[in-house]
Amino acid sequence: MLPYVYQVTKYDPADRDERGAYIGAEEPVSDHGPVEAAYLKAVAAFAEDTGVRQLAVREPQVASRLAHFGLEPAVEGGGLGGLFPPDLTGYHDGASVPVPVGLELVRAMLRDNGAWCRLEVEDTFAVHVGWDQYVYVGSAVPCEAALARTRELGLYPEPLEASPYDAALDEPGVQRPADDDFWARVRACVAMREAAILEEMHLDNASRWHRLGDGSLEAVRARLTPRARLAVWPDLSTDVGAVLAGLPDEGLLEFVWEDQDGRISSVLADEDQFQAASALVAGARAAALLSVYVDERTPLFTAVLPDSDGVVRARWRTEPTPSDRAWAFLRTLRRGQTVTGTVTGIADFGVTFVDIGGFTAMINLPELSWRPVDHPGDVVAVGRQVTAEVLDVDLVRERVPLSLKALQEDPMLQIAQQVGRTVTGVVTRLVPSGAFVRIEDRTDGFEGLVHTSELADPPVAGPEGAVRVGDRLVVKIIEVDPARRRIMLSQTRAHDPSAQEHGRP
Repeated sequence: MLPYVYQVTKYDPADRDERGAYIGAEEPVSDHGPVEAAYLKAVAAFAEDTGVRQLAVREPQVASRLAHFGLEPAVEGGGLGGLFPPDLTGYHDGASVPVPVGLELVRAMLRDNGAWCRLEVEDTFAVHVGWDQYVYVGSAVPCEAALARTRELGLYPEPLEASPYDAALDEPGVQRPADDDFWARVRACVAMREAAILEEMHLDNASRWHRLGDGSLEAVRARLTPRARLAVWPDLSTDVGAVLAGLPDEGLLEFVWEDQDGRISSVLADEDQFQAASALVAGARAAALLSVYVDERTPLFTAVLPDSDGVVRARWRTEPTPSDRAWAFLRTLRRGQTVTGTVTGIADFGVTFVDIGGFTAMINLPELSWRPVDHPGDVVAVGRQVTAEVLDVDLVRERVPLSLKALQEDPMLQIAQQVGRTVTGVVTRLVPSGAFVRIEDRTDGFEGLVHTSELADPPVAGPEGAVRVGDRLVVKIIEVDPARRRIMLSQTRAHDPSAQEHGRP
């Protein structure tokens, strides 16, 4: 906040009623003449006293051809003709302009026919043009000469604590940047046909639209306006007639359409302008109607372009989508972190879904336990609270795999301490290379392989072989490899007396 702020107007403070409302004869529009020129000279005097030569354009706006704001009639390009090219290149958040160009922007705002922005130098200087010819100038220095000059020009500078047009900087949440992770996600969604359109909000109230494809993404990215807000959308509908048939009786909508040449355009329109907007869309290749109301406008995900150093300095924000909220949550996680959540679902293909603070993470079957698991239901149940370790944070696919076993001691390490020990176990499976024997007295006990060369009896040879499933064998633990989850056994010559009858556990 700047220490010296003044409200500069053509309105004599003596011409106010007891409530502070102006009751004099001055009109709330620009005279396009000497009074307007006096405003510009006053702003120039404050800039000179402060010692600024360049101004930054912040949060710029320009009216659309169907949605005009301002007291004066709309002017093509918002009255910015001659200052910027027809496509308004150079008129964007953060753009640096010399003071003379800044004064012309002030003129355009005083004429109130379609353009508006803040003009600032961080922590040093600011010019805000309000409604009805109120101008607010802030400086880091007192500007005594500028105050005297303003009075000489017939204007009235009044001190304030702050400009009412200061930008609001206290919005909650973290803004998603259009960084490499964002573009990787865009690329993945385009490849999967989930996304096809990019909305580039290059001004505070105006958008450009781009079609995304495998070969066009980098070209689109290269020509985006600095600090633009971005929104990724599914494709437009090719049934244009059905789109227009869905017009409501009233409201404020954005009409988006792709013409036969592949150009995508949009306009804002209310019920009084629906007919004109529909005429623009008729004959289009594809179209969509988008509500301007936040709770009804739902792109896939959004971001704001950072500066070249990767820092987001734009003060405007996008309205977060579910994907954006997921991204913000994922940024708080790190690999190896311990989280607690609730099991929300179990898939037959072996994946367990866990809610960790509103985001659904997953546990793959091998991560449920160090011990053999046939189905997640053997270890977890829906509604159960679990504590797990984060294995990875994938910002591109928005996935977080978890592990229960990472927080548990591997019991096979204890088996590894028992190499050379003789145990009795049950044969659980027969394979061409030998027989698997469970060496722990529990249903999920570890199994080891007795290779055919290590069997005391003749090798396994089908149902008539010497060893069958269910037999109890006396085996020696000869090798344990916890990393490969492998236990090798050897059958001893001393048979378990209780195992004389095949098939008896």
